[in-house]
Amino acid sequence: MSEAWAGRDATAIIGTGNTDYSRASGRSVLTLATQASLAAIADAGLEPGDIDGIVRCDFDVVTHNDLANSLGITDLTFWGSNGPGGSAPSAMVGQAVGALMSGQARNVLVYRSMNGRSGFRLGKGRLQATSGPIGGNGTYEEFFVPYGLVSPGQMWAMLARRHMHEYGTTEDQLGAIAIACRDRANANPNAQMSDRPLTMDGYHASPVISSPLRLVDYCLETDGACAVVITTADRAADRPKNPVYISAVTQAVIPDMQGGLASPVLMRPDPMLLPSTQVAAKLYERSGMGPEDIDVAQFYDCFTITVLVQFEDYGFCKPGEGGPFAESGAIEPGGSLPINTSGGNLSDGYIHGMSHIVEGARQLRGESTSQVAGAETCLVTSGLPITTSGLILRKG
Repeated sequence: MSEAWAGRDATAIIGTGNTDYSRASGRSVLTLATQASLAAIADAGLEPGDIDGIVRCDFDVVTHNDLANSLGITDLTFWGSNGPGGSAPSAMVGQAVGALMSGQARNVLVYRSMNGRSGFRLGKGRLQATSGPIGGNGTYEEFFVPYGLVSPGQMWAMLARRHMHEYGTTEDQLGAIAIACRDRANANPNAQMSDRPLTMDGYHASPVISSPLRLVDYCLETDGACAVVITTADRAADRPKNPVYISAVTQAVIPDMQGGLASPVLMRPDPMLLPSTQVAAKLYERSGMGPEDIDVAQFYDCFTITVLVQFEDYGFCKPGEGGPFAESGAIEPGGSLPINTSGGNLSDGYIHGMSHIVEGARQLRGESTSQVAGAETCLVTSGLPITTSGLILRKG
């Protein structure tokens, strides 16, 4: 039997914060980061001067020193960044855990801030969003962009079609995921889609963006920020709210991974082999749990198909059964695995998956707008498909 992971329940989330989510914030990303961070620090019962560690996403234009200066932090002893992009949030928590366990910091702030709709739009095609030469730096873009594959949505659409071909997955099964997330957003006043219900008829009426994926299969473009404060378990016991323990956190890749950010997954012998399988195995080993022990999950949902394949990779159903699992009712509040209880990237707001960690903590503190009765454990996953990370949270 393997030795227990030393980090199990050694650290805890003690504060969460977020701004409003919108299509046009009218604020700089530094202002958004500052607002979300101040909210998280206050929620933890701390002052900015109590923060001595900061971890950011490598895609965030707000640097650690920018934010420290804005918050008035004068004794910063640890800072770090992780990525790329959506694979970062759980891994950012992992850096905070490492800093706390090694004594490099006492209270670590983890944040993500972006004007993802009014500013730089990650979902735009490569040729629209940037300029300059194609290729270099391990991107492999020269194999894709000249042929019209210029955005993550197109790549995931190809994976969705592959899953449909291999297993008979249907559009209605993808629609069940979109509707579940929208229903949770309808209960969340802060969600971008709080006042926009979605039915299956509405799903099919949504325009096709990259077949078989429709507009509502895509995540939102969002202006906003969110943050969490993490400390050691012993310090967490003195905070005003119940701690949410970090039972496991890990990063992973697969053998023979490709360079670049997304499209190179199509160059693998099996493009459906994703690093979430490795993350799942390590999370369950480190936490001493299995899929049967997870009460609620916040799946990274840049697209509905991303969620469906994670049902399989994290062991909630067998390979090929993600579609039937999605439409079985299991992912609803009364089901075996309620998901994305704030609305997720699809319907709450796209803060590159950082909001999933905020919602996971709030769910286990009884503060969710779609509270799952008796929830004591929560799986949180971060972006795919080249690299990824994840964590398991436990109610304190």
